[in-house]
Amino acid sequence: MNQNSWIMALALILLTAIVSPAVHGQTATHEDSAEGLRLFRTNCAGCHRWHGGGGGGYGGDALSLRRTKLDRAQIIEVIGCGRPGTGMPFHLRDAYNDGKCYGLSATDVSNGMVREAKNFLRPNEIEIIADYVIANVKGRGEPSFAECQAFFGTGSRACNVYKSQQTAGQ
Repeated sequence: MNQNSWIMALALILLTAIVSPAVHGQTATHEDSAEGLRLFRTNCAGCHRWHGGGGGGYGGDALSLRRTKLDRAQIIEVIGCGRPGTGMPFHLRDAYNDGKCYGLSATDVSNGMVREAKNFLRPNEIEIIADYVIANVKGRGEPSFAECQAFFGTGSRACNVYKSQQTAGQ
């Protein structure tokens, strides 16, 4: 490989790191943020609620994603593998077929120790959800009127409960 080839290869690697931030754990792109919201709505909000604060939901008493201490890799693992012994289902097809989830096999979890999600997700979709959680949910305080409108759209009556917070903060 000549010097120009090395320079081109290095430039390609650097460009990939810049234009695909979700893969490298950086801020999600606008398209990924919209897709993250869609995927979160479809797969997570039923239990973790629209704001990610957890509490009672269809799947039980989900943990707060707003207060989570998990990093990106851990969030990806939990979405893909679920949490054995809890209500958190696994979203990665064949998650327990080769021991890649917590070193457990399908036989180890055949007694219902971990639930299967209604919808399986592709690895890139799991990453998009993790990036959405990090960018829009994790580390946030109480849910706000603006966050509610970002989730449900402007004019949603579901956000009226947060409207007084908006006027109090002005």
